[in-house]
Amino acid sequence: MGNAYKLELWSNIYLMLGGSAAGLIGLLFIVTSLHLAKITNNQLLRRRANQRTIYLFLLLIEAVIVLMPQPIQALGVELIAINLFGLGFPLSNVCRYCSKSKNPDESDDWAIMRAIRYIIAFLVGTAGGVALIRQSLWGMYLVTATYVALFILVALNAWANMFIRD
Repeated sequence: MGNAYKLELWSNIYLMLGGSAAGLIGLLFIVTSLHLAKITNNQLLRRRANQRTIYLFLLLIEAVIVLMPQPIQALGVELIAINLFGLGFPLSNVCRYCSKSKNPDESDDWAIMRAIRYIIAFLVGTAGGVALIRQSLWGMYLVTATYVALFILVALNAWANMFIRD
């Protein structure tokens, strides 16, 4: 457990995660271009595609800052900032959902569940940043768990875009 502090031991996994995020950004652009007309004409699909791209860029930036030589406390502050920035998107989705008029035919409870998953992931990432500032051994484990969870969420949601009906 004492090795959790040594960021150089985390470099291989973050090289893989950062490369995976970069690759998925490219694939997301391809998927979006396949359904470009449908996405540009639908505000909800456009917002989802935009947010997925932002989440992937946040993951790429996170991999870069983890790999960048710096004090562990500075890394913690940067991770808190990234996760709080990312947290704003699902929170705004929940606010938007709660403020629109409720029509029983337009129930989208799945959207709330999706937002809750992102909110939990970003909160765990923020906790990981706080743990790093406090020099807790669990900090990098929380950060990495968040990274993997967000990556999976974005990948699954991007996959759903492949099946947009025309």
